[in-house]
Amino acid sequence: MTTMSPSDALPRRVRIGYGLGSVATGSFGTVPGLLLLPYLTDRLGVPAVAAGLIVLVPKAWDVILNPIAGRISDSSSSPQGRRRPFLLRAGVTLAVLFMLLFAGPASPAALGAAWVALAFLACASAYAFFQVPYVAMPAEMTLDYDERTRLMTWRVAILALAILVSGGLSPAIRDAVGHQHGYRAVGVFVGLLILLGTYGAWRGTAGAPAYEVEAPNAGLRDQLRLVAQARDFRVLLVTFVLQALACGAMLAGVDYVARWVLGRPGASSILFVCFVAPALLVMPLWQALGARWGKQRGYLAASLLFLLGALFAYAVRTTSLGLLAAAVALIGVAYAGVQLFPMAMLPDTAAADAARTGENRVGVFTGVWTGAETLGLALGPGVYALVLALGGYASSTSADATQSPQAVSAIAFGFALVPAVLVAVSLVPLARYRLDEAVGRRGGRS
Repeated sequence: MTTMSPSDALPRRVRIGYGLGSVATGSFGTVPGLLLLPYLTDRLGVPAVAAGLIVLVPKAWDVILNPIAGRISDSSSSPQGRRRPFLLRAGVTLAVLFMLLFAGPASPAALGAAWVALAFLACASAYAFFQVPYVAMPAEMTLDYDERTRLMTWRVAILALAILVSGGLSPAIRDAVGHQHGYRAVGVFVGLLILLGTYGAWRGTAGAPAYEVEAPNAGLRDQLRLVAQARDFRVLLVTFVLQALACGAMLAGVDYVARWVLGRPGASSILFVCFVAPALLVMPLWQALGARWGKQRGYLAASLLFLLGALFAYAVRTTSLGLLAAAVALIGVAYAGVQLFPMAMLPDTAAADAARTGENRVGVFTGVWTGAETLGLALGPGVYALVLALGGYASSTSADATQSPQAVSAIAFGFALVPAVLVAVSLVPLARYRLDEAVGRRGGRS
Protein backbone atom coordinates (compact mmCIF):
# COMPACT_ATOMS: atom_id res chain seq x y z
CA MET A 1 0.00 0.00 0.00
CA THR A 2 1.20 3.49 -0.83
CA THR A 3 0.66 6.92 0.65
CA MET A 4 -0.76 9.55 -1.67
CA SER A 5 -0.81 13.29 -1.37
CA PRO A 6 -4.27 14.76 -0.81
CA SER A 7 -3.78 16.93 -3.88
CA ASP A 8 -3.30 13.92 -6.16
CA ALA A 9 -6.28 12.95 -8.27
CA LEU A 10 -7.14 9.32 -8.75
CA PRO A 11 -6.56 7.93 -12.26
CA ARG A 12 -9.68 7.70 -14.37
CA ARG A 13 -9.14 3.96 -14.66
CA VAL A 14 -9.49 3.64 -10.90
CA ARG A 15 -12.55 5.89 -10.74
CA ILE A 16 -14.32 3.89 -13.44
CA GLY A 17 -13.13 0.56 -12.06
CA TYR A 18 -14.38 1.41 -8.60
CA GLY A 19 -17.66 2.65 -10.04
CA LEU A 20 -18.22 -0.65 -11.86
CA GLY A 21 -18.79 -2.29 -8.50
CA SER A 22 -22.09 -0.45 -8.50
CA VAL A 23 -23.29 -2.78 -11.26
CA ALA A 24 -23.33 -5.49 -8.60
CA THR A 25 -24.64 -3.38 -5.72
CA GLY A 26 -27.23 -1.63 -7.90
CA SER A 27 -28.57 -4.85 -9.40
CA PHE A 28 -28.87 -6.66 -6.09
CA GLY A 29 -30.24 -3.61 -4.32
CA THR A 30 -32.87 -2.96 -6.98
CA VAL A 31 -34.37 -6.13 -8.39
CA PRO A 32 -35.41 -7.83 -5.13
CA GLY A 33 -36.98 -4.57 -3.99
CA LEU A 34 -38.81 -4.29 -7.29
CA LEU A 35 -39.90 -7.87 -7.97
CA LEU A 36 -39.46 -10.08 -4.91
CA LEU A 37 -42.65 -8.88 -3.20
CA PRO A 38 -44.77 -9.33 -6.38
CA TYR A 39 -43.14 -12.74 -6.90
CA LEU A 40 -44.23 -13.82 -3.43
CA THR A 41 -47.76 -12.38 -3.53
CA ASP A 42 -48.70 -12.87 -7.19
CA ARG A 43 -46.61 -15.89 -8.27
CA LEU A 44 -46.46 -17.98 -5.09
CA GLY A 45 -49.68 -16.68 -3.48
CA VAL A 46 -48.03 -15.75 -0.17
CA PRO A 47 -50.12 -13.33 1.97
CA ALA A 48 -48.83 -9.73 1.91
CA VAL A 49 -47.72 -9.55 5.56
CA ALA A 50 -45.83 -12.86 5.36
CA ALA A 51 -44.24 -11.77 2.07
CA GLY A 52 -43.11 -8.53 3.67
CA LEU A 53 -41.43 -10.43 6.50
CA ILE A 54 -39.65 -12.73 4.05
CA VAL A 55 -38.20 -9.68 2.31
CA LEU A 56 -37.33 -7.97 5.59
CA VAL A 57 -35.76 -10.63 7.82
CA PRO A 58 -32.72 -11.53 5.66
CA LYS A 59 -31.86 -7.86 5.30
CA ALA A 60 -32.35 -7.28 9.03
CA TRP A 61 -29.70 -9.96 9.56
CA ASP A 62 -27.25 -7.67 7.78
CA VAL A 63 -27.55 -5.14 10.60
CA ILE A 64 -25.67 -7.70 12.71
CA LEU A 65 -23.44 -9.11 9.99
CA ASN A 66 -22.26 -5.94 8.25
CA PRO A 67 -20.26 -4.48 11.17
CA ILE A 68 -18.63 -7.90 11.59
CA ALA A 69 -17.72 -7.89 7.89
CA GLY A 70 -16.29 -4.40 8.35
CA ARG A 71 -14.19 -5.49 11.32
CA ILE A 72 -12.86 -8.50 9.38
CA SER A 73 -11.93 -6.40 6.34
CA ASP A 74 -10.34 -3.74 8.58
CA SER A 75 -7.95 -6.42 9.85
CA SER A 76 -7.11 -7.80 6.40
CA SER A 77 -3.52 -7.57 5.18
CA SER A 78 -3.74 -9.15 1.74
CA PRO A 79 -1.05 -8.11 -0.79
CA GLN A 80 -3.93 -7.49 -3.24
CA GLY A 81 -5.20 -4.73 -0.97
CA ARG A 82 -7.10 -4.66 2.29
CA ARG A 83 -10.56 -4.84 0.66
CA ARG A 84 -10.20 -6.20 -2.89
CA PRO A 85 -10.09 -9.96 -2.20
CA PHE A 86 -13.47 -9.72 -0.48
CA LEU A 87 -14.98 -8.23 -3.64
CA LEU A 88 -14.09 -11.21 -5.80
CA ARG A 89 -15.00 -14.01 -3.40
CA ALA A 90 -18.24 -12.50 -2.12
CA GLY A 91 -19.32 -11.17 -5.52
CA VAL A 92 -19.06 -14.52 -7.27
CA THR A 93 -20.89 -16.24 -4.40
CA LEU A 94 -23.65 -13.65 -4.51
CA ALA A 95 -24.12 -14.08 -8.26
CA VAL A 96 -24.59 -17.84 -7.96
CA LEU A 97 -26.98 -17.52 -5.03
CA PHE A 98 -29.07 -14.91 -6.81
CA MET A 99 -29.57 -17.25 -9.76
CA LEU A 100 -31.06 -19.72 -7.27
CA LEU A 101 -33.34 -17.18 -5.58
CA PHE A 102 -36.15 -17.42 -8.14
CA ALA A 103 -35.42 -21.05 -9.08
CA GLY A 104 -37.33 -22.72 -6.25
CA PRO A 105 -40.67 -24.54 -6.26
CA ALA A 106 -43.81 -22.54 -7.03
CA SER A 107 -46.11 -24.78 -4.97
CA PRO A 108 -47.09 -25.39 -2.33
CA ALA A 109 -46.83 -21.75 -1.31
CA ALA A 110 -45.21 -22.56 2.05
CA LEU A 111 -42.40 -24.52 0.40
CA GLY A 112 -41.80 -21.79 -2.17
CA ALA A 113 -41.76 -19.15 0.55
CA ALA A 114 -39.26 -21.17 2.61
CA TRP A 115 -36.96 -21.51 -0.41
CA VAL A 116 -37.05 -17.75 -1.01
CA ALA A 117 -36.44 -16.96 2.66
CA LEU A 118 -33.37 -19.21 2.88
CA ALA A 119 -31.96 -18.21 -0.50
CA PHE A 120 -32.44 -14.51 0.22
CA LEU A 121 -30.76 -14.90 3.62
CA ALA A 122 -27.77 -16.52 1.91
CA CYS A 123 -27.70 -13.74 -0.69
CA ALA A 124 -27.78 -11.08 2.02
CA SER A 125 -24.88 -12.73 3.85
CA ALA A 126 -22.72 -12.88 0.73
CA TYR A 127 -23.67 -9.31 -0.16
CA ALA A 128 -22.46 -8.05 3.23
CA PHE A 129 -18.93 -9.22 2.49
CA PHE A 130 -19.02 -7.50 -0.90
CA GLN A 131 -20.76 -4.27 -0.02
CA VAL A 132 -18.96 -3.37 3.21
CA PRO A 133 -15.38 -3.61 1.85
CA TYR A 134 -16.52 -1.93 -1.36
CA VAL A 135 -18.04 1.08 0.41
CA ALA A 136 -15.00 1.32 2.71
CA MET A 137 -12.51 1.73 -0.12
CA PRO A 138 -12.93 5.48 -0.97
CA ALA A 139 -11.83 6.65 2.49
CA GLU A 140 -8.55 4.75 1.95
CA MET A 141 -8.02 5.52 -1.74
CA THR A 142 -7.92 9.30 -1.37
CA LEU A 143 -7.45 11.85 1.40
CA ASP A 144 -8.89 14.67 -0.68
CA TYR A 145 -12.35 16.04 0.19
CA ASP A 146 -13.29 16.99 -3.39
CA GLU A 147 -11.77 13.86 -4.91
CA ARG A 148 -14.18 11.77 -2.87
CA THR A 149 -17.07 13.63 -4.49
CA ARG A 150 -15.60 13.03 -7.94
CA LEU A 151 -15.13 9.35 -7.12
CA MET A 152 -18.71 9.12 -5.89
CA THR A 153 -19.95 10.88 -9.03
CA TRP A 154 -18.59 8.00 -11.12
CA ARG A 155 -19.98 5.48 -8.69
CA VAL A 156 -23.47 6.98 -8.58
CA ALA A 157 -23.58 7.51 -12.35
CA ILE A 158 -22.72 3.86 -12.96
CA LEU A 159 -25.09 2.91 -10.14
CA ALA A 160 -27.89 4.77 -11.89
CA LEU A 161 -27.09 3.00 -15.15
CA ALA A 162 -27.00 -0.38 -13.40
CA ILE A 163 -30.32 0.30 -11.70
CA LEU A 164 -31.77 1.43 -15.02
CA VAL A 165 -30.65 -1.71 -16.84
CA SER A 166 -31.44 -4.23 -14.10
CA GLY A 167 -34.67 -2.66 -12.91
CA GLY A 168 -35.87 -1.57 -16.33
CA LEU A 169 -35.22 -4.85 -18.13
CA SER A 170 -36.11 -7.33 -15.38
CA PRO A 171 -39.90 -6.76 -15.53
CA ALA A 172 -39.72 -6.83 -19.32
CA ILE A 173 -37.79 -10.12 -19.25
CA ARG A 174 -40.29 -11.59 -16.81
CA ASP A 175 -43.24 -10.58 -18.99
CA ALA A 176 -41.57 -11.72 -22.22
CA VAL A 177 -40.62 -15.18 -20.91
CA GLY A 178 -43.99 -15.70 -19.27
CA HIS A 179 -45.64 -16.20 -15.92
CA GLN A 180 -44.17 -19.64 -15.25
CA HIS A 181 -40.46 -19.17 -16.01
CA GLY A 182 -40.10 -15.38 -16.21
CA TYR A 183 -38.75 -14.89 -12.71
CA ARG A 184 -36.14 -17.61 -13.21
CA ALA A 185 -34.92 -15.80 -16.30
CA VAL A 186 -34.64 -12.63 -14.22
CA GLY A 187 -32.50 -14.49 -11.69
CA VAL A 188 -30.03 -15.57 -14.36
CA PHE A 189 -29.96 -12.10 -15.93
CA VAL A 190 -29.23 -10.33 -12.65
CA GLY A 191 -26.70 -12.96 -11.60
CA LEU A 192 -24.71 -12.24 -14.75
CA LEU A 193 -24.85 -8.51 -14.05
CA ILE A 194 -23.48 -9.12 -10.55
CA LEU A 195 -20.60 -11.12 -12.02
CA LEU A 196 -19.85 -8.29 -14.44
CA GLY A 197 -19.77 -5.69 -11.69
CA THR A 198 -17.66 -7.91 -9.43
CA TYR A 199 -14.97 -8.47 -12.02
CA GLY A 200 -14.96 -4.82 -13.08
CA ALA A 201 -14.43 -3.55 -9.53
CA TRP A 202 -11.82 -6.17 -8.68
CA ARG A 203 -9.86 -5.62 -11.88
CA GLY A 204 -10.28 -1.86 -12.11
CA THR A 205 -9.01 -1.13 -8.60
CA ALA A 206 -5.87 -3.21 -8.95
CA GLY A 207 -2.95 -1.04 -7.88
CA ALA A 208 -5.22 1.71 -6.59
CA PRO A 209 -3.50 3.98 -4.06
CA ALA A 210 -4.40 3.72 -0.39
CA TYR A 211 -3.06 5.50 2.64
CA GLU A 212 -1.89 3.68 5.72
CA VAL A 213 -3.90 4.00 8.93
CA GLU A 214 -3.48 1.45 11.67
CA ALA A 215 -6.25 -1.10 12.13
CA PRO A 216 -8.03 -0.64 15.46
CA ASN A 217 -7.00 -2.70 18.46
CA ALA A 218 -10.29 -2.40 20.33
CA GLY A 219 -12.95 -5.07 20.12
CA LEU A 220 -15.96 -4.78 17.86
CA ARG A 221 -18.29 -3.72 20.68
CA ASP A 222 -15.97 -0.88 21.72
CA GLN A 223 -15.58 0.22 18.10
CA LEU A 224 -19.34 0.31 17.60
CA ARG A 225 -19.65 2.42 20.72
CA LEU A 226 -17.03 4.87 19.41
CA VAL A 227 -18.71 5.01 16.01
CA ALA A 228 -22.06 5.73 17.68
CA GLN A 229 -20.43 8.70 19.41
CA ALA A 230 -19.48 10.28 16.06
CA ARG A 231 -22.23 12.87 15.91
CA ASP A 232 -22.07 13.81 12.24
CA PHE A 233 -21.94 10.18 11.19
CA ARG A 234 -24.94 9.46 13.38
CA VAL A 235 -27.19 12.21 11.98
CA LEU A 236 -26.09 11.43 8.42
CA LEU A 237 -26.92 7.77 8.96
CA VAL A 238 -30.41 8.50 10.32
CA THR A 239 -31.11 10.77 7.35
CA PHE A 240 -29.95 8.22 4.82
CA VAL A 241 -31.81 5.30 6.40
CA LEU A 242 -35.10 7.21 6.43
CA GLN A 243 -34.62 8.02 2.76
CA ALA A 244 -33.61 4.43 1.96
CA LEU A 245 -36.87 3.37 3.59
CA ALA A 246 -38.75 5.86 1.39
CA CYS A 247 -37.01 4.63 -1.78
CA GLY A 248 -37.62 1.00 -0.80
CA ALA A 249 -41.36 1.60 -0.36
CA MET A 250 -41.61 3.49 -3.65
CA LEU A 251 -39.63 0.84 -5.52
CA ALA A 252 -41.81 -1.94 -4.10
CA GLY A 253 -44.92 -0.14 -5.31
CA VAL A 254 -43.96 0.33 -8.97
CA ASP A 255 -45.24 -3.02 -10.19
CA TYR A 256 -48.48 -2.71 -8.20
CA VAL A 257 -49.15 0.87 -9.36
CA ALA A 258 -48.66 -0.09 -12.99
CA ARG A 259 -51.01 -3.04 -12.74
CA TRP A 260 -53.76 -1.85 -10.42
CA VAL A 261 -53.74 1.97 -10.44
CA LEU A 262 -52.92 2.57 -14.10
CA GLY A 263 -54.29 -0.75 -15.39
CA ARG A 264 -51.18 -1.18 -17.54
CA PRO A 265 -48.84 -3.90 -16.24
CA GLY A 266 -46.23 -3.08 -18.87
CA ALA A 267 -45.98 0.46 -17.53
CA SER A 268 -43.80 -0.71 -14.64
CA SER A 269 -40.71 -0.56 -16.86
CA ILE A 270 -41.69 2.92 -18.06
CA LEU A 271 -42.11 4.24 -14.53
CA PHE A 272 -38.88 2.64 -13.43
CA VAL A 273 -36.92 4.15 -16.31
CA CYS A 274 -38.41 7.56 -15.50
CA PHE A 275 -37.23 7.13 -11.92
CA VAL A 276 -33.64 6.23 -12.77
CA ALA A 277 -32.77 7.69 -16.19
CA PRO A 278 -32.69 11.37 -15.09
CA ALA A 279 -29.84 10.54 -12.72
CA LEU A 280 -27.59 9.88 -15.71
CA LEU A 281 -28.25 13.38 -17.02
CA VAL A 282 -28.21 15.50 -13.87
CA MET A 283 -25.34 13.91 -11.94
CA PRO A 284 -22.81 16.53 -13.14
CA LEU A 285 -25.25 19.25 -12.07
CA TRP A 286 -25.50 17.88 -8.54
CA GLN A 287 -21.70 17.58 -8.41
CA ALA A 288 -21.36 21.23 -9.46
CA LEU A 289 -23.97 22.35 -6.93
CA GLY A 290 -22.18 20.40 -4.23
CA ALA A 291 -18.88 22.08 -5.07
CA ARG A 292 -20.55 25.50 -4.92
CA TRP A 293 -22.96 25.11 -2.00
CA GLY A 294 -21.31 22.33 0.01
CA LYS A 295 -22.42 18.73 0.36
CA GLN A 296 -24.91 19.30 3.18
CA ARG A 297 -26.79 22.07 1.36
CA GLY A 298 -26.78 20.06 -1.85
CA TYR A 299 -28.19 17.08 0.00
CA LEU A 300 -30.89 19.26 1.54
CA ALA A 301 -31.90 20.62 -1.88
CA ALA A 302 -32.12 17.12 -3.37
CA SER A 303 -34.21 15.92 -0.43
CA LEU A 304 -36.69 18.78 -0.78
CA LEU A 305 -37.03 18.06 -4.50
CA PHE A 306 -37.70 14.39 -3.73
CA LEU A 307 -40.43 15.40 -1.29
CA LEU A 308 -42.11 17.66 -3.86
CA GLY A 309 -41.93 14.94 -6.51
CA ALA A 310 -43.55 12.37 -4.24
CA LEU A 311 -46.44 14.73 -3.43
CA PHE A 312 -46.86 15.49 -7.13
CA ALA A 313 -46.95 11.76 -7.91
CA TYR A 314 -49.75 11.19 -5.45
CA ALA A 315 -51.73 14.15 -6.80
CA VAL A 316 -51.65 12.87 -10.41
CA ARG A 317 -51.77 9.13 -9.68
CA THR A 318 -55.10 8.50 -11.42
CA THR A 319 -54.88 11.07 -14.23
CA SER A 320 -52.58 9.66 -16.88
CA LEU A 321 -49.40 7.68 -17.35
CA GLY A 322 -47.73 10.77 -18.82
CA LEU A 323 -48.27 12.96 -15.76
CA LEU A 324 -47.33 10.21 -13.36
CA ALA A 325 -44.19 9.52 -15.40
CA ALA A 326 -43.30 13.23 -15.23
CA ALA A 327 -43.70 13.19 -11.44
CA VAL A 328 -41.55 10.09 -11.16
CA ALA A 329 -38.93 11.72 -13.41
CA LEU A 330 -38.82 14.69 -11.01
CA ILE A 331 -38.19 12.23 -8.19
CA GLY A 332 -35.48 10.69 -10.37
CA VAL A 333 -33.69 14.04 -10.64
CA ALA A 334 -33.75 14.28 -6.85
CA TYR A 335 -32.72 10.64 -6.46
CA ALA A 336 -29.36 11.37 -8.07
CA GLY A 337 -28.62 13.94 -5.39
CA VAL A 338 -29.85 11.90 -2.43
CA GLN A 339 -27.51 9.13 -3.53
CA LEU A 340 -24.47 11.23 -4.43
CA PHE A 341 -24.18 13.47 -1.38
CA PRO A 342 -24.46 10.97 1.48
CA MET A 343 -22.06 8.62 -0.29
CA ALA A 344 -19.58 11.50 -0.60
CA MET A 345 -20.16 12.60 3.01
CA LEU A 346 -19.67 9.14 4.55
CA PRO A 347 -15.90 8.97 3.81
CA ASP A 348 -15.55 12.46 5.31
CA THR A 349 -16.96 11.27 8.63
CA ALA A 350 -14.76 8.16 8.65
CA ALA A 351 -11.64 10.12 7.64
CA ALA A 352 -12.28 12.74 10.33
CA ASP A 353 -12.49 9.94 12.90
CA ALA A 354 -9.26 8.38 11.62
CA ALA A 355 -7.49 11.74 11.79
CA ARG A 356 -8.71 12.30 15.33
CA THR A 357 -7.92 8.84 16.69
CA GLY A 358 -5.10 7.59 14.45
CA GLU A 359 -7.00 4.33 13.93
CA ASN A 360 -8.72 3.08 10.80
CA ARG A 361 -12.32 2.24 11.71
CA VAL A 362 -13.63 2.86 8.19
CA GLY A 363 -14.72 -0.77 7.86
CA VAL A 364 -16.80 -0.54 11.01
CA PHE A 365 -18.23 2.82 9.90
CA THR A 366 -19.24 1.39 6.56
CA GLY A 367 -20.44 -1.85 8.15
CA VAL A 368 -22.84 0.10 10.35
CA TRP A 369 -23.80 2.29 7.38
CA THR A 370 -24.46 -0.49 4.90
CA GLY A 371 -26.25 -2.61 7.49
CA ALA A 372 -28.58 0.25 8.33
CA GLU A 373 -29.03 1.13 4.64
CA THR A 374 -29.86 -2.47 3.80
CA LEU A 375 -32.35 -2.60 6.65
CA GLY A 376 -33.95 0.63 5.43
CA LEU A 377 -34.26 -0.68 1.88
CA ALA A 378 -35.75 -3.92 3.21
CA LEU A 379 -38.12 -2.15 5.60
CA GLY A 380 -39.46 -0.20 2.62
CA PRO A 381 -41.09 -3.25 0.99
CA GLY A 382 -42.07 -4.43 4.47
CA VAL A 383 -43.88 -1.18 5.20
CA TYR A 384 -45.41 -1.27 1.73
CA ALA A 385 -46.62 -4.83 2.31
CA LEU A 386 -48.18 -3.73 5.59
CA VAL A 387 -50.00 -0.89 3.80
CA LEU A 388 -51.27 -3.42 1.23
CA ALA A 389 -52.49 -5.72 3.99
CA LEU A 390 -54.28 -2.88 5.78
CA GLY A 391 -55.93 -1.97 2.50
CA GLY A 392 -57.17 -5.52 1.99
CA TYR A 393 -54.88 -6.53 -0.89
CA ALA A 394 -55.74 -10.05 -2.10
CA SER A 395 -52.71 -12.21 -2.91
CA SER A 396 -53.35 -14.66 -5.75
CA THR A 397 -51.54 -16.84 -8.25
CA SER A 398 -54.17 -16.05 -10.88
CA ALA A 399 -53.50 -13.52 -13.62
CA ASP A 400 -57.22 -12.62 -13.55
CA ALA A 401 -57.33 -11.56 -9.88
CA THR A 402 -59.13 -8.34 -8.94
CA GLN A 403 -58.63 -5.84 -6.10
CA SER A 404 -61.05 -3.76 -4.08
CA PRO A 405 -61.08 0.07 -4.34
CA GLN A 406 -59.59 0.21 -0.84
CA ALA A 407 -56.69 -2.01 -1.91
CA VAL A 408 -56.05 0.16 -4.98
CA SER A 409 -56.03 3.27 -2.76
CA ALA A 410 -53.54 1.58 -0.44
CA ILE A 411 -51.27 0.81 -3.41
CA ALA A 412 -51.08 4.50 -4.33
CA PHE A 413 -50.80 5.65 -0.71
CA GLY A 414 -47.82 3.39 0.00
CA PHE A 415 -46.16 4.33 -3.28
CA ALA A 416 -46.19 8.11 -2.87
CA LEU A 417 -47.48 9.49 0.45
CA VAL A 418 -45.55 7.17 2.73
CA PRO A 419 -42.22 8.05 1.03
CA ALA A 420 -43.12 11.76 1.17
CA VAL A 421 -43.63 11.60 4.93
CA LEU A 422 -40.38 9.69 5.46
CA VAL A 423 -38.34 12.19 3.44
CA ALA A 424 -39.94 15.09 5.32
CA VAL A 425 -38.90 13.53 8.63
CA SER A 426 -35.36 12.95 7.33
CA LEU A 427 -34.86 16.70 6.92
CA VAL A 428 -34.71 17.09 10.72
CA PRO A 429 -31.48 15.12 11.31
CA LEU A 430 -29.96 16.40 8.06
CA ALA A 431 -30.22 19.97 9.32
CA ARG A 432 -28.02 18.99 12.29
CA TYR A 433 -25.04 17.85 10.17
CA ARG A 434 -22.04 20.04 10.99
CA LEU A 435 -19.05 18.47 9.24
CA ASP A 436 -18.73 21.23 6.67
CA GLU A 437 -16.18 21.48 3.89
CA ALA A 438 -13.47 23.03 6.05
CA VAL A 439 -13.79 20.29 8.66
CA GLY A 440 -13.88 17.66 5.92
CA ARG A 441 -10.67 18.96 4.41
CA ARG A 442 -8.92 19.23 7.76
CA GLY A 443 -10.05 15.73 8.78
CA GLY A 444 -8.88 14.23 5.53
CA ARG A 445 -5.47 15.88 5.67
CA SER A 446 -4.60 15.46 9.30
